[in-house]
Amino acid sequence: MIFRAVRDGRPYPEHNLTLKQWAEIPPRPLRLDQLITTKRELALDKLLAEDSTFYGDLFPHVVQWNGGLFLEDGLHRALRAALQQRNQIHARVFVLAEAIE
Repeated sequence: MIFRAVRDGRPYPEHNLTLKQWAEIPPRPLRLDQLITTKRELALDKLLAEDSTFYGDLFPHVVQWNGGLFLEDGLHRALRAALQQRNQIHARVFVLAEAIE
């Protein structure tokens, strides 16, 4: 198994982080088998594209919430890592409190 679980959608509340705020979070290594995806489908052309991160963040975005690590952005990068026989990736992890005010 590559990921801990595959979901369709985000179970956590909206966090409203901007790309600038995400960029301020330092990346850290995570095992792929700890991640829960928030997308059930992916586009094969994006998976195989060499410049897939050209316009986005180099690191996937993960939301830590309610004991889970939810892969919000970066499914293609994580799957590409698995296909390259890597069992971990570096990702930015935002810790979401139980209740957002």
